[in-house]
Amino acid sequence: MLAMNLSSPAAVNFHRSSCYHSRHRLRNYPITKLSPPLEPSLLCRRSHPIDLSHLPLPLPLHLRRLRAAADAAAEAPGGESDPESASPNMLPEKKKKTTLQLGLVFGLWYLQNIIFNIYNKKALNVFPFPWFLATFQLFVGSIWMVLLWTLKLQPAPKVSKPFFLALLGPALFHTVGHISACVSFSKVAVSFTHVIKSAEPVFSVLFSSFLGDTYPVAVWLSILPIVFGCSLAAVTEVSFNIAGLSGAMISNVGFVLRNIYSKRSLQSFREVDGLNLYGWITIISLLYLLPVAIFVEGPQWIPGYHKAIAAVGKSSTFYFWVLVSGVFYHLYNQSSYQALDDISPLTFSIGNTMKRVVVIISTVLVFRNPVKPLNALGSAIAIFGTFLYSQATSAKKKKN
Repeated sequence: MLAMNLSSPAAVNFHRSSCYHSRHRLRNYPITKLSPPLEPSLLCRRSHPIDLSHLPLPLPLHLRRLRAAADAAAEAPGGESDPESASPNMLPEKKKKTTLQLGLVFGLWYLQNIIFNIYNKKALNVFPFPWFLATFQLFVGSIWMVLLWTLKLQPAPKVSKPFFLALLGPALFHTVGHISACVSFSKVAVSFTHVIKSAEPVFSVLFSSFLGDTYPVAVWLSILPIVFGCSLAAVTEVSFNIAGLSGAMISNVGFVLRNIYSKRSLQSFREVDGLNLYGWITIISLLYLLPVAIFVEGPQWIPGYHKAIAAVGKSSTFYFWVLVSGVFYHLYNQSSYQALDDISPLTFSIGNTMKRVVVIISTVLVFRNPVKPLNALGSAIAIFGTFLYSQATSAKKKKN
């Protein structure tokens, strides 16, 4: 005689895929005097777990498999959650949690970017050597990533020779973009550099078109307000400087080429997440920039250091500014890469546009840079153009 207890805690939950086979085999297996009465269809109901631990041996193959599954379920501390059997209220909670996490990433991204821009400019005001600061920021980022990998706070990627070679191009263009931006920050107001850097989509369209990509009319129209707004902001900028303007423009070229080259050379390494990818780009960029920085500015660093200490008054204050600029340069880039892993490129692009608005307003308030009405209007037009560009490129991707 065979009995099945429906109230035992050591139970097995059956998936729908096994329901048919269970019904079919139970019809061919003599089960009599079930207490309580049990129909084969109950095997499909996950709310009715079945205890098979007391069944005698030998058993038919299908019941032996059920018995083994029951034993495994009894011994395991817990099983995988089944999305279908989860409470309906759990899904909105999960979605809400994801939204909160994404909001936290965006908030950190904006805050870290603001802190970097403020303290980077403070350091450059008293120590006008952008090659040193750019190199130090990459050095801090490299140490940060090595610590994450060593302490196993971030899984270290497997580095192969093809992966390393594929990173050489993107890291080179990243180096160009980073040092050029730092040079621009040292020459003009932070807000002006960010206005010019909002013209990055213009270079992206031009270079991509040269390489064979095609864009609809809406994309080409969207870059017109960017060009007009940047031009208006440039001619009305109080702190206008050719070196500052050139640095921001070269930075745009560098980062656009980095993005284009990354798409072409890193297609085979999609298993590497954004944070690890940026970590290795940072390390290779440091190797590129350090010898050049020493050649360009090295002899001036020691005299410049003494002047900076004299201007600030306390050496600890200067050290703090430089260290904070290095730490938060890496942190805001890390947050941006983490955000890009979790959201669509359109959302990221819009978030990046709004980030420039927040940074511009914050730095104007902190440094009290004079802003003419036409300069503010040009900045707004340029940033609005980047928003239109994001919308137009998103529509293009959906059509493709």
